[in-house]
Amino acid sequence: MALLIDGKRISAEIKDETKAKVAELKEQGVEISLAVVQVGDNPASCVYVRNKKKACEYVGIKSVSHELPEETTEEELLNLIEELNNDDTINGILVQLPLPKHMDENKVIDAISPYKDVDGFHLMNVGALSTGQKGFVSCTPYGIIQLLKRSNIEIAGKHCVVIGRSNIVGKPMSMLLLRENGTVTVVHSKTQNMKEITKQADILVVAIGKPKFVDDTFIKEGAVVIDVGINRDEDNKICGDVDFEKVEPKTSAITPVPGGVGPMTIAMLMNNCLESYYLCKAKTTK
Repeated sequence: MALLIDGKRISAEIKDETKAKVAELKEQGVEISLAVVQVGDNPASCVYVRNKKKACEYVGIKSVSHELPEETTEEELLNLIEELNNDDTINGILVQLPLPKHMDENKVIDAISPYKDVDGFHLMNVGALSTGQKGFVSCTPYGIIQLLKRSNIEIAGKHCVVIGRSNIVGKPMSMLLLRENGTVTVVHSKTQNMKEITKQADILVVAIGKPKFVDDTFIKEGAVVIDVGINRDEDNKICGDVDFEKVEPKTSAITPVPGGVGPMTIAMLMNNCLESYYLCKAKTTK
């Protein structure tokens, strides 16, 4: 029987730990605050933003909301980000993606101060991760490392295979697994003989964005499988990138969808908001 890695439980632990630290800072007269910027009313974005606000409320972080109309210009958004960068009462800045098509997402992300970039997308933070320096790590891969560690799953020395090479999950995931002394292979849409590679994986992280793409023929007996995907199947039910029913019997541990990786993303965002206070403090005391 495979271990079902419980993202809801582990994310609740992390949020409670963050809540306790935020409360300690409040006793010292310090309030942690997160600015959340949303442009337009994309339905999925509205759900994500609402969940982030709920999490902030739970852990005691002040959420400062900036809801901008779809027709907001890129220059207006960049001006707002500059104001937030210079506002000492704001510790973290999150610009909800995707942005409207008339905006350059890379330009907007790079405008955020790397010391307030709680999403971990800024080039400076990506560079810090790749060179082993201190900085923000994007929340989903950071959460996956916590899922593994808090489930007592050893990473060091294991062959870790990541399916997917996105800037948000695949690439930072591979670097984090390397940082934990895993032996890492990345496969993607252009990889030849993908199944031959994934069947060597002790730990398989699937982030390819295709419903039930990975079945039991991708998995070696006893592997740990982490499913990052959130999709809808032919019956309009939420499912992952992994065909859970086929894969679970072959694994030693697996994440469900929903209730696996998903809750960890917001938990690690809350953790990054707390870390933003210390990073900004370190910057100002240099």
